[in-house]
Formats: sequence, C-alpha cells, structure tokens
Amino acid sequence: MLPSSNKHHHPRVDLINPICILLLATIGIIFIYSAQLHPAQAGTGGGQWKSQVVWLFIGTGAYITVSFIDYSLFMKHSHWIWTLAVIMLALVLWSPLGVSRYGATRWLNLGFYTFQPVEIAKLAGIVISASILTRSEVGDIKDSVQVLAKMALAISIPFLLILLQPDLGSSLVIPIFVFAQLYASNLSKRFFTTAILLFVALVGAILIDNHNYVKFLDDNGIDPQNIEGRYQETTWFPLKDYQRNRILTFINPDKADPRGTGWNREQSIISVASGGPFGKGWTEGSQAQLGYLPRSVAHNDFIFSVVAEEAGFLGSAVVISLFGILLGNSLHIAGQAKDRFGTLLTLGVVALFSVHIFVNIAMTVGLMPITGLPLPFLSHGGTFMLSCCILLGLVQSVYRYRKDF
Repeated sequence: MLPSSNKHHHPRVDLINPICILLLATIGIIFIYSAQLHPAQAGTGGGQWKSQVVWLFIGTGAYITVSFIDYSLFMKHSHWIWTLAVIMLALVLWSPLGVSRYGATRWLNLGFYTFQPVEIAKLAGIVISASILTRSEVGDIKDSVQVLAKMALAISIPFLLILLQPDLGSSLVIPIFVFAQLYASNLSKRFFTTAILLFVALVGAILIDNHNYVKFLDDNGIDPQNIEGRYQETTWFPLKDYQRNRILTFINPDKADPRGTGWNREQSIISVASGGPFGKGWTEGSQAQLGYLPRSVAHNDFIFSVVAEEAGFLGSAVVISLFGILLGNSLHIAGQAKDRFGTLLTLGVVALFSVHIFVNIAMTVGLMPITGLPLPFLSHGGTFMLSCCILLGLVQSVYRYRKDF
C-alpha cells in the first residue's frame, strides 16, 4: 500500500486569469468596433476590431503554449531572450527595417508583418532581472555592488535604446517593474531611499526644463504647435519638443493649444464625464461617433474613454474590477511559486500591467500627461495583445508548476 501524503494536490490550471483576459478582450473588441464606427470610416473597412479578434486567437494560442512550458526554462535562456530583444531594438534604430510613424521610429518591418520590439524588450527585462536576482543570494543583494551593476547594465541598454526611438512612456515602465522585483528581494532601505531621491530629482529637472521651455516660447512669441524642434536645439535635456508639449498640456492646459496637444486630453475628459452612471449606449457615444475624439487614438490609447462614455460609470467599474481581480489573483500566484524566480517573474508582470493600467486610465481623465501607454487587452494592437498573453501565460506556468501545500 502506498504511503499517504500530507500534501494537498490542487488543480494545475488557474481559471481566474483566463476568464478575466477573455472578458477584457471581448469588451475591447466590442468598443474598438464602436470607436471606429465613424461616418468618415464608411467604405474604408474600419476593420481594426477584426484584426483584434485575429490577434486574440493568436494570443490565446501563445498563452496556452507558454503556460505548458516550465517557466524555469526562461531563466535558463534569459540571456538569449535579452540579446534578441536588444538586437531588435538596435535594428529599429539603425537598419532599413526600422519604420517611422508620427515622428518616432518604433516599428520593425519584417515584410510580412510590422511590430514593436519594445514589447519583447519588456518581457526580456522582466526575465533577465528576475534571473539575476534569483542567481544571487539574498544576503549578497543587500550589500553587493556587483549585483546592482549587473542589473543596471542589463536594464540600461534596452532602456536607452527605447528612449532613443523615442518612446518615453515605455522606457519608464522598465525601471518600475525592476524596482518591484528589487523590493521583493529585500534590498536595504538605503537603496530605495536613494532611488526615491533620484526620482524626485528627475521630476524636478523635468519641471525646471518645462519652465524654461515656457519662457522660451514667451520670449520668442512661438506657438507650442509650431515649435518644430527649435527649443530642443538649445538644451541638453533629453526630451523632444512634442514630449514637452504633452507635459505642458498636463501642467498648464491654458498655455497649450486646445486644438493641438490639448485636444485629445480635453475630448477624453468630456467623453468620460458625459457617460453618467450607465452611459449613452453602445455605438451612441457622441465624442467618438462625431469624431471629436480622433479615430486615430479612440480605438487604442483612449479606448477607456469610449467605454466610459458609452457604458458609463458602471461599465468603467466592471473594467477596473476585472483588472483588479486579474492583478490580485496574479499576486496570489506569486505567493504560491515553487521558487524565487517564479515569484519575481510574476511580480514583474504584475508591476508592468499595473503601470499600464494606472497610467492609461489616469491620462484619459486628465490626472497624468499623455504618454501613449495602451490599456492591456482593450487597446487595439497586435504586438501588445500577443505580449500581454505571453506574459500572463508565464504567470499561468508559475501556477502550474507551483509548490504543493
């Protein structure tokens, strides 16, 4: 007779996260369709919702595949994943394959498909930082400059390459999930005190730069929309003038052109505020349907504005609640991981999703500058949908290979 075990074996499939993913993605497809149902779109296809359905199927396949792979293999091959991401980011900037749109070079054209390598870089950043911290003893992390130097080197290279595209929003996501992983690794409080002081100094530098920018505009009688890079030629501070205009729109909306940088922000706030408790009804939102919320952004960066206007506070609360369940359940999975790498990997994914969700929703209601960070599973975008599915597939893998209690 076999000896009995005191361990309780639970099902190896977590259903909460996949249910949340499918519900959020379905909501996204429904409102992408609505956001593109503008009269001017007639005869041009308006098929973004169709491509989103295709990418949801592709992402589902990737999610299932990754969930069956032992996540420890990602630690074993973390350096190769990181190298691939860096090569792709370099190709975007310094090869004919790089594609420029809207004043930024962020896309890689493979002929049959154009995608954003920054999404691969986020995955690589989470994996490589979790790997470095796992391979180091806890005691060493607290005091070892060597470990922090490895982390800084591994993160700074993709960070700078993303910043050069330029993609300020995505580049700032990276240090946030790295700090979350570092915090879980019990680094000394002095490290985080120093990091907070550096962050405060950075914000202060941005505010000073913005003050000097406004002074330059006033002294030279220049409209912010016609700056054409003239100010950035006079300063060393690594911001583009369009990025300064976004910050200016947030800090001083009256100074910015309401039909330029401030237009999307103002129309988004109107969309959210006009939804009321239950919304105007699906496809009945005037901001998107009449084109006040531009079609170029309504279905991606500002999809939450469309949801808020057409589904109201109730619909917005459902979306936010689903995100809350997704993140809370993932944190629970992090606590069940069989090893430190699984915990750090999952925490990195949770931190990345948290930043995207908070920043995107906050910018639609005017609480943060416009950054261009999409909303997971709701915003239109094939590469982003696929990367989100892969990241949460890793979380499912952590759950599948977790320890038994």
